[in-house]
Amino acid sequence: MKVRDLMTARVVDMPADASVARVAKRMRDEGVGSVLITDNKALVGIVTDRQITHTVVAEGLDPNDVAVGEIMFVDFVPLEPEMDLLQAVRLQRELAMRRLPVIENGVPVGILSVSDIAAFTKELIDCVLVEGEVRVLRRGGK
Repeated sequence: MKVRDLMTARVVDMPADASVARVAKRMRDEGVGSVLITDNKALVGIVTDRQITHTVVAEGLDPNDVAVGEIMFVDFVPLEPEMDLLQAVRLQRELAMRRLPVIENGVPVGILSVSDIAAFTKELIDCVLVEGEVRVLRRGGK
């Protein structure tokens, strides 16, 4: 299985000079927990709702006066869509990052999040359980 098979393919991006308030509003309107920060379609950073809370709100800064480029996370490791999913999950765990951007030909094409992985894992477990129940019923209900 590949990263492409599980990633969220919708990219929500903003420029680095956008205010934190504008980015937070976009997150709310789009129903996402992170925004990719781009410059001419190239990924330069990522901002999460947690970063906004901890680096702007908790510090008492005015989100209208802080550019998202000042708080964006730049030490991320982008994934490729054709990367093996298990390798990507291990990398995500090692980096302790809940969301990793997916880049193809230098352009963001999605995000792989812990939520994506958890939803797939639940679906996989449900399938295994159903298969087990079918086998039990075929053997006579034991």
